[in-house]
Amino acid sequence: MDTARGFDDGRPYDGDPVDGGVGEPTIAIGNDERRMHVRAYNHWVSLLKGRAYPSIEDLDPAGIADFGAHSVLLDFTRGIEDPEIQFLGRALREECALDHAITRIADVPARSLLSRLTDHYLQIIANRAPIGFEAEFVGTRGYQTLYRGILMPFSSSDDQIDYIYGVINWKEVLGAEEQAQLDVQLAAAMRAAPSTPTADQQSAAPEVWADGPSRLVEAAEAIEATLAHSLGDRLALARESAAAARASDVRSRSALYRALGRAHDFALAAADDAEELAELLADAGLTQQARAPMTPLVKLVFGADYDKTRITEFAAVLNFAAREGVPMGGLVSFIDGYPAGVKGIVAAERALRRPARPVRSALETDRVAIAHVSIETGASEGEIVVLVARATGTGELDVLGAVSNDTRLATRALAALG
Repeated sequence: MDTARGFDDGRPYDGDPVDGGVGEPTIAIGNDERRMHVRAYNHWVSLLKGRAYPSIEDLDPAGIADFGAHSVLLDFTRGIEDPEIQFLGRALREECALDHAITRIADVPARSLLSRLTDHYLQIIANRAPIGFEAEFVGTRGYQTLYRGILMPFSSSDDQIDYIYGVINWKEVLGAEEQAQLDVQLAAAMRAAPSTPTADQQSAAPEVWADGPSRLVEAAEAIEATLAHSLGDRLALARESAAAARASDVRSRSALYRALGRAHDFALAAADDAEELAELLADAGLTQQARAPMTPLVKLVFGADYDKTRITEFAAVLNFAAREGVPMGGLVSFIDGYPAGVKGIVAAERALRRPARPVRSALETDRVAIAHVSIETGASEGEIVVLVARATGTGELDVLGAVSNDTRLATRALAALG
């Protein structure tokens, strides 16, 4: 059974989230599937242009070389019961084994990937926001298939959803024998990988790992990170993870931690390449300030338009990690092991940056004296003395005595003065 989640139905990362959302699936899906999902979402965002929904006039599915072949466009202008299919990408058509044109959702073959995509279209109408989902099923060819998809709303009038654009990618699972052979080959490749890969290895490694077994996705990401030598490469990896965190389930911890981990790696690399960092900041229209050095780096990764509160919190995490000497590649495990996770780190960093307040005794006061009298009390200079007096009725006071060395009484008396 697939799981579906809204993209904008809450502030991301509020509270201490629990595991189990779209960002933390019970099944693991390869990097290519995740990236297509993220790239499609980023394309939708780029078409918003300040509107509630992107204009359908700005969408050209046939012209999107990246994921157009894996997409479908649904038209609701004539009703939502059985929407029309305005566009169907080549890859989806081939997966459905269609040898004829289909024009409506009712024509979609059962147990096809296209049916898994179109099954969620009513959730878009209800949530009024993009929906991401992932699951597995046995396809028409009898193979176990892992898939990940996204549905995004479009409008012809800026304020009403009357089109939905869907993108889906998938991977068929290898048989047990083929999987075991591939595991052996991948393990050998990992052990034999040189510390400084050649140019050919750099271009080939990500593709090899993207086709690897699903349970080795994290290992693939680690190898990919080691291949990122330039600061620009590290920024691209960090941005990809940040986009995944923004596009995944709002209660997902793993996507956020991965994005922060790569942002931390980028910050460490930036410390050794000030010249390229300055170029990246200049290209983005950002400046670095001594009092908040991590803030522009977070904006580079997550976007300058990201929630300001989150930018401040993420910068605090990176500052604390730098202060604690967290090594490259080590921030995710550091956050996992820190009490209260991200929130605990943010609180610790703020406590360290908060200026110390001078300690002031409750009995210290700068109040101006209203009179001076000469009475021997034995009190030291500056000590608060409580005088007990009786009004005479003529505007004068008869001092009956003085009380010193009684801190509690003096504190109460000062409090009574307001």
